[in-house]
Order: sequence, then C-alpha cells, then structure tokens
Amino acid sequence: MTLQEYDYARERPSKLAASCLLLALTMKNLGGWTPTLEYYSGYCSQDLHPLVKRLNFLLTYQPHDKLKAVRTKYSHRVFFEVAKTTPMDMLKLEETLKS
Repeated sequence: MTLQEYDYARERPSKLAASCLLLALTMKNLGGWTPTLEYYSGYCSQDLHPLVKRLNFLLTYQPHDKLKAVRTKYSHRVFFEVAKTTPMDMLKLEETLKS
C-alpha cells in the first residue's frame, strides 16, 4: 500500500518494513517488539510507533476509487487476503503500543 503513497517514499525501507511487522504483530495479537527483533532490525519499539500509527491510518482511510491493482492483488487467497484485514482502532493501537 505504501508504494502508492508519496509520503512513504522518504522513509527508510528497513524502518518501513520493521513498522509493518510491528503493526502486523499488534493486529494479530502475536506479541510485541522483542529484544531479538530490536537487535536484528536496529530499531526500538518507540522509534517505530509514529510510523506504525501512520500505516494503520493508511489502512483505515484508504481511497477506494483509485489505484485498485495492489488491493485487488492482495485480496486474493494466494496472498492470504491481507488487503481485506481490518485495521485496528486508533485508540486501541495507541494503548497497545504504550504497553
């Protein structure tokens, strides 16, 4: 989804990937940012929080009339229908990231 948004082009790919992983872990209740993830990614959880919130916002308020190719592709079961995943409530995300 970020490939279609110019605002994310200035983010480092490694930080964007780490933030996407943290958001996915949070959305699926699979745990938080572990010391191992921090060591290998080079990012602590607090460094990723602003970008995680922006990513969730992107999922929440995505335009439905333009650029449907990526959404259509990742809505297929071959890609586990990840484009159909419901974004987290912003307040719940905030609470989860603080804990």
